[in-house]
Amino acid sequence: MRKLPLALTAAATAVVATPALAADLNVTVQVPALNVAAYHRPYVAVWIERPNNTAVRTLAVWYEVSNVREGKDWLKDIRTWWRRGGQNLTLPADGVSSATKAPGAHTVRVPAARLRDLPAGDYVIVVEAARELGGREAVRVPFRWGAPNTGRAAGTRELGAVTVAVTR
Repeated sequence: MRKLPLALTAAATAVVATPALAADLNVTVQVPALNVAAYHRPYVAVWIERPNNTAVRTLAVWYEVSNVREGKDWLKDIRTWWRRGGQNLTLPADGVSSATKAPGAHTVRVPAARLRDLPAGDYVIVVEAARELGGREAVRVPFRWGAPNTGRAAGTRELGAVTVAVTR
């Protein structure tokens, strides 16, 4: 049997070991309770961007799924997400789309298997909310994919705290 050079063996081992670097991604979004006359639950999009603002992947879209056509008509109000790729997403999307959420903390759990093709590096989680008869707000949280870490930011009106955790 022929032996492989040490450099080639190390490179092959690194390729095989790459999945071991995989981690789960958890994004917790606080939807605040607002004291307004006519409260409507916000439409929310959660996605990953590179630091240069190019979209990588949509992780969650919360919208009116009981009336699919009408619900999809209002998705363009989540303007940044819509322009950066939301308009090209076929909804409903399994594991991505769900109904709007009531006030409180909601976690989007993304298993490592769903992000296995995401190279290690610096990224930004963007959470954008738009509410009928309300406002629109986006919160950006930088994080590093490939090693355990956490990040946090907060909105001022339509969104509360947003926490991002990369875990092993």
